[in-house]
Amino acid sequence: MLNVNLIRENPEAVKQGIMKKNVDGKLVDKFLKLDETWRAKTKALDELKAEQNAVTKELSHGPKEDLISKAQLLKQRIADIEAECDAAGAKRKELLGRIPNVPFEDVPVGKDETENKVVREVGKKPKFDFEPKEYLPLAEKLGIVNLKKASEVSGSRFGYLVGDAALLEFALVQLAFDTAREEGFVPVVPPVMIKPDVYAGMGRLAADQKEERYYLPKDELYLVGSAEHTVGPLHMHEVFEAEDLPRRYIAFSTCFRREAGSYGKDTKGILRVHQFDKVELFSFSHPEKSEEEHRFLLSLQERLFQKLEIPYRVVAICTGDMGWTDARQFDIEAWLPGEKAYREITSCSNTTDFQARGINAKYKTKDGKKEFVHMLNATGFAIGRTLIAIIENNQTKEGTIRVPKALQRYLGKEEIQ
Repeated sequence: MLNVNLIRENPEAVKQGIMKKNVDGKLVDKFLKLDETWRAKTKALDELKAEQNAVTKELSHGPKEDLISKAQLLKQRIADIEAECDAAGAKRKELLGRIPNVPFEDVPVGKDETENKVVREVGKKPKFDFEPKEYLPLAEKLGIVNLKKASEVSGSRFGYLVGDAALLEFALVQLAFDTAREEGFVPVVPPVMIKPDVYAGMGRLAADQKEERYYLPKDELYLVGSAEHTVGPLHMHEVFEAEDLPRRYIAFSTCFRREAGSYGKDTKGILRVHQFDKVELFSFSHPEKSEEEHRFLLSLQERLFQKLEIPYRVVAICTGDMGWTDARQFDIEAWLPGEKAYREITSCSNTTDFQARGINAKYKTKDGKKEFVHMLNATGFAIGRTLIAIIENNQTKEGTIRVPKALQRYLGKEEIQ
């Protein structure tokens, strides 16, 4: 959630910031009105309780008819105001949940993905003496991806990774873990189910995000859309020592997304599916160092794709395309020769204190105060999308797939055939 004091003290700045994210600025005015009502009722409630305490103290010296009558009236009035206060507080909280994080001032302003800015291109695009194919015909011919059987078993947007594709997945996981551990990241396998209140605290049930989630009503649990969603709460209601920051984790989990609103787009294959595996990088940072930490996470992502020798470009995501919780976001887009296009393969986000407020994750300052940490997340490898990039960039004329050198020691072979 956004800092309430920021909204109270800088309403115009917040309004302009969320409008850049294509969110109605009037939400700020509505929130402030509700906030004022809630604060007034809270103040009135405190005053009534103070008066009730004074009456109770007087009655302790002996019952008096007028005081007994006053105590009864105060009790009823307090009950009424408490109900009003709770109702106003609930509406206020709901409205606060509809206000996204405010982007940094230097984030590119744009309405959608067409206005994202390319920061740099890295790596040489492979040259072929034949017309390169898209990944799916290659993978199906090699028998390493089976969509037909997955459709029979689970429906559309599911797939089996078979044989060497399955081995490639775990080779990617091991490469990412080995690389991140050298930088002090702690490995973790988090839960893939999360309580609604914790999910809301992470800012992942806000606005239309709720439509993306799989909910199990009988158990009152959601399936996570990323390891980020349950790695963040690993330090919920905890306080770091400042010298212990940054605290970095690398996590692996299966992820679940409805892909609501994407029907007809990438519906075939393993690019946009309901279930996929992912390696996630996560960091709890000192607020003054979070932008530096953001660049570090991005550099680590780039290092991973350089190890795979996959050409890519780094893209600064504009305000209208960036995530709900994000103040700044970068994507890495891999070059896909079969499509002759770059496609998004990872994201890297600084959520500042937006998520930390929702789950109450803090650190202790030098003067002993407790302040919110900044939380950052970055994709290590989204397995399906990374497999696509490997297959397309390493295909041969004979229809085989060369295994990137960085993965050969994990896979035990140089070519998939």
